Amino acid sequence: MNIFADFRTRIENSIHELINQGVIEDGADLSRISVEPPREESHGDMATNAAMVLGKFSELQPRDLASKIAELLSEDEEIASIDIAGPGFINLSLAPSVWQGQVAHVLKAGTGFGNSDIGADKKVNVEYVSANPTGPMHVGHARGAVVGDALARLLERANYKVTREYYINDAGSQIDALARSALIRMREALGEDIGDIPEGLYPGDYLVGVGQALAEEYGASLLEKPEAEQIVAAKSMSLPMMMEMIRDDLDALGVRHDVFLSEQSLHDSGAVDNSLNRLDEMGLIYEGVLEPPKGKAPPPDWEPSPQTLFKSSEFGDDSDRALKKSDGSWTYFAPDIACHLDKFERGYTQMIDVWGADHAGYIKRMKSAVTAVTAEAGNLDVKICQMVKLMRNGEPVKMSKRAGQFITLREVVDEVGKDVVRFMMLTRKNDAPLEFDFMKVQEQSRDNPVFYVQYAHARICSVIRNASEIFGAINDEDLANADMSVLADPAEISLLKTISAFPRVLESAAVNHEPHRIAFYLQDLASTFHSLWNLGKERSDLKFIIEDKKNVTMARVSMIRCCAFVIASGLDIMGVRPEEEMR
Repeated sequence: MNIFADFRTRIENSIHELINQGVIEDGADLSRISVEPPREESHGDMATNAAMVLGKFSELQPRDLASKIAELLSEDEEIASIDIAGPGFINLSLAPSVWQGQVAHVLKAGTGFGNSDIGADKKVNVEYVSANPTGPMHVGHARGAVVGDALARLLERANYKVTREYYINDAGSQIDALARSALIRMREALGEDIGDIPEGLYPGDYLVGVGQALAEEYGASLLEKPEAEQIVAAKSMSLPMMMEMIRDDLDALGVRHDVFLSEQSLHDSGAVDNSLNRLDEMGLIYEGVLEPPKGKAPPPDWEPSPQTLFKSSEFGDDSDRALKKSDGSWTYFAPDIACHLDKFERGYTQMIDVWGADHAGYIKRMKSAVTAVTAEAGNLDVKICQMVKLMRNGEPVKMSKRAGQFITLREVVDEVGKDVVRFMMLTRKNDAPLEFDFMKVQEQSRDNPVFYVQYAHARICSVIRNASEIFGAINDEDLANADMSVLADPAEISLLKTISAFPRVLESAAVNHEPHRIAFYLQDLASTFHSLWNLGKERSDLKFIIEDKKNVTMARVSMIRCCAFVIASGLDIMGVRPEEEMR
């Protein structure tokens, strides 16, 4: 049950009454009405802008209209008080019974509390990771993987039909470099002293196994063939092995995909040509010359040359963009357009891409292309994940034993565990830089958000176990029948309010494609719970278990049982397992 949605309905009912009275025009637009927590806790439990939004549909001034709405709302017994603030905000304070009554709803729903129907089974494609299959995944990929996977989980909880997609960049110069690197490792496997790996190729020892596989499959005979045949053979061996390694890394992080779409397959199937033909038929492609970027000096060898260009500037981009180079080869932009058209033709009008920070300058052109190629029927949202800075005791960690140039995702997961990695990757908004200190994330302190939230869940489980030892087996049905009116202390009401806010947080996070909101909320919920726990140590009347007051104990156990359900539910969205005991 979304209590904010419930009271929005009550407010709208009052508005409809005023429409019937002729105070508000019939047909007034109610879509912009919001019901949300006020900025200041002292202002009440909920605030609505209804009077200000509807002012243009009434002859009354917003504050006067707010008074009319407030007069009707005052008949609601669950509203304790109403205050009109500023230009016409209506602040509501609810009766304690409202928050106490939420316990039964949460107990009934369990970890499903907060689930929403706002998605209405709409199809959404979420593309994330899509790392070049040229080596192991680094910690930057981990952030995009977690954000994408958590976003997919979040959207499913809001009743969207989600497809998780990985776009394999298996065409282009980086794949040729991979093949050449694998051939060097093949020569090494055949006993040749290869020396240093040439600049521009991949030096990591993860390709040693690929070289050995090539040597076992072809022997030295492959090296006698033309270079083009060597490259083809090396690609056919190295690409599947690289993708298997990437899948293993993702599996260690608890990340999965439903679809793996190959860039090369788009070229081979003619999808790239078809997408460009579609734009051409729309009059959006022409032959022209691009000027060098404004404010930047062109390369010394730069000369203006004709290229096949897309009119992306007509769709909000800063300039038109090249689809084909002057030598006739495709740019990366062309297959990317084909990829998104392919998604659209599979029925996805809503597409979400999770990209690394180095792709931020690519957003406008890609959104322009999606708008154009789908005739404005498709929508693309891009989430940029900023860099992750690895630290150890405050000092930067730079080198990897495995990759030679960076810390791999697998190394991080192996050291601290997937749950820690996943939680930490969501403790900042995706477009904000993130520091990951190996030592701090393993501390058992309030400063470690992973521990702090997990400890709240484990504490609750411990209280319930202790209560069961004293009062016998406790089930959710018994808890639901407890007298919740005893939950009257401000600290208890505060915890109930925070628990009750979860459905609104989930919906807001889903609508805005921001899974970090779940992590933020869980930290707030854990903080509120721990504060109540600490009060119980100071005040015996606020202990969760009072042996001679079973009714009070059952009510408080019911309350914290709800808290545990919500923590577990939020952690599930993040892909993190709730702990029942802290070791």
